[in-house]
Amino acid sequence: MTGNTPPFAAFEWMIAWRYLRARRAEGGVSAMTIISFLGIMLAVFALIATLSVRSGFRAEFVDTILGANAHVTLYSSVHVDEGGRTSRVIEDYEEMAERLAQVRGVTRVAPLIRGQVMASSDGRNTGIEVFGIHYEDLLTIPRVADPEQSLGDISRFTEGVAIGSGVARELNLSLGDSIRVISPDGARTAFGTSPRISAYEVVYIFTAGRYDIDRTRLYMPFDEAQNYFNRDGVADEMEVMVTNPDQIDSMRSDLLRAGGERAMLWTWRDSSGSFLRALDVEDNVMFVILSILVLIAAMNIISGLIMLVKNKGRDIGILRTMGLTEGSVLRVFFICGASVGVLGTVAGVILGCLFAIYIDPIFSLVNYASGGGVWDPSIRGIYNLPAELRLADVLKAVGLSLTLSFIVTIFPARRAARMNPVEALRYE
Repeated sequence: MTGNTPPFAAFEWMIAWRYLRARRAEGGVSAMTIISFLGIMLAVFALIATLSVRSGFRAEFVDTILGANAHVTLYSSVHVDEGGRTSRVIEDYEEMAERLAQVRGVTRVAPLIRGQVMASSDGRNTGIEVFGIHYEDLLTIPRVADPEQSLGDISRFTEGVAIGSGVARELNLSLGDSIRVISPDGARTAFGTSPRISAYEVVYIFTAGRYDIDRTRLYMPFDEAQNYFNRDGVADEMEVMVTNPDQIDSMRSDLLRAGGERAMLWTWRDSSGSFLRALDVEDNVMFVILSILVLIAAMNIISGLIMLVKNKGRDIGILRTMGLTEGSVLRVFFICGASVGVLGTVAGVILGCLFAIYIDPIFSLVNYASGGGVWDPSIRGIYNLPAELRLADVLKAVGLSLTLSFIVTIFPARRAARMNPVEALRYE
């Protein structure tokens, strides 16, 4: 045990192991070791669980936005028509669709008729938003054509209307029922404009996975929507889908140029940007708070090692007189502290990964135990608590935990290495 021995030799690991498993009666601090281990494990578990839920919530939120809404909406600025009335309709929507389809990165362009109306059935009323769209364009909307849940046959869309499951639940509708749609801007008569009331058969009910979409949306055939909203030969807006929605800002100029001089656009980032920015701020704050939690858990290692060094002062003095170097003593106690950090981190990673993988049954159990109502989709927008386990998040948690564990271990280990063997043995 001289300076010729290599670092982290077998005898150093042996001594560290004996100190870790020693009982209090033998001068050990096993209880403090267990507390430090549990602290690191729970802190890493909390960090991975939070990061996975954060990633899952963001991914689910963005997916529901992109899966049921246009990546870009183009509409016309206000102009005066031949009758002297202001209007924002798009008259040359077919030509505009052809120009937009030629823009690089655009995958689909669909003209839309859009309006807000009152829906009624069996004495129940609710406000909904009507989307007039061609059948072939409806099939390209992932969260509608291929939703989480659906009832009916979407191929019958031209025979009636498609509604969200929230609308069906609010109005107590099922397949084959009739839904009355009431618009205040109806037929023009000599006595003014009278409300328009039309009834349509419900042929398809979808669950897009987003509460506000399922609760308010009704799809109607494009031609029928033109007649209902007095939009003969025109469209209200153009729905554009692109290959890479994250790069939509770089396509603004090309889309505006293809849309024409009166074209204006509204992207999915414009509609949800503030919420996504709030999520980013919350993510950063949560990571800082949980990092402090990991640091507090790692500080328990310092307490345990300081007590261990104090209890093992006689052993340190004997080992030093036998030729053990300061470096060897430092490495022995560093192994003691680092081992607790590594084992706690591994256990925390396992628990965190299991939580992310089995979050659905865990959440169901919590919801059942609390009597239901833990997750309100009307507030959070989505129906379930999602989790997405990402390697980057796991590595981030592991790196933070191990780094803090190793750093805090150095200080008490150096104190043990610098202990004077004469002073250590004087009162023994």
